Amino acid sequence: MHDIIVIGGGPAGLTAAVYGLRADKSVLVLEKESFGGQITYSPKVENIPGFVSLSGAEFADHLIEQALAQGAEFESVCVSGITVGKSAENGQNLFEVHTDEGSFYGRSVIIATGAKHRLLGLPKEEGFIGNGISFCAVCDGAFYSGATVGVVGGGNSALQEAVLLADLVKKLYIFQDMDFLTGEKKLQEALFAHDNVEVITGVHVKEYLGEDTLSGVVTEDKEGNRRETALDGLFLAVGLIPQNEPFTNVLKLNDRGYADVNEFCRTEVPGVFVAGDCRSKFIRQVTTAAADGAVAALAAVSYVEGRG
Repeated sequence: MHDIIVIGGGPAGLTAAVYGLRADKSVLVLEKESFGGQITYSPKVENIPGFVSLSGAEFADHLIEQALAQGAEFESVCVSGITVGKSAENGQNLFEVHTDEGSFYGRSVIIATGAKHRLLGLPKEEGFIGNGISFCAVCDGAFYSGATVGVVGGGNSALQEAVLLADLVKKLYIFQDMDFLTGEKKLQEALFAHDNVEVITGVHVKEYLGEDTLSGVVTEDKEGNRRETALDGLFLAVGLIPQNEPFTNVLKLNDRGYADVNEFCRTEVPGVFVAGDCRSKFIRQVTTAAADGAVAALAAVSYVEGRG
């Protein structure tokens, strides 16, 4: 029986673990993929307080090392659900967290599962993932050195991918459905410093070309004009989907699937808390994820101690 079970090993979950441990609570962190979360795929991060610049992987390593040093336990498992029970001792909720490796038991649970990449929902898309469609330039960019590549999206994530790719590829296309890029000005300046970049705004990707491997895309503008663009690879950066599906019995979700919680990260089920990108919020940054983790952990500590 752990005092706090944290589901998710990204910045929110690992920060929660550190705060829980420093309050002298036992903490177990469950993660189905790689500890560190999606920040590990960011080649360069410049908006984390205290660091002028570092890679997302370096930042994640610092978080993991810190949590381990405080005494966190880690398990690489896939969580499938949560069952709520009652303590015979004090009537508080107790939790059984179900995974593909068996069950784990806790006095409180912090859900920090983050979000996964959103797809365009076009035919052939699933088959092209890994065969021309990618999500991570730092992981796959080197495969396209000297090639022609596209990026779908115009926000910060898309521009971060694009800036890295622009240094590697022969030609880079940016496909944005809005009439302008929404990413930070600094990222736009870094992108436009490359003469191999062409930004195409006001278009939707309507079709993937190719058989077993992606060979290009068909885009369509507002007037219905269609254009074929030959590509060797395509990186999707069109948003995220919260990974809250296994927890619908303990979470109130909004119409986009994000958990609606108060400023203390408390859910309507006493003892269950939500932190990071899987909760409803206006700003999703590594700093706000870490802040959520701290708030959720302190709320969980109060709950375990019977103070709220």
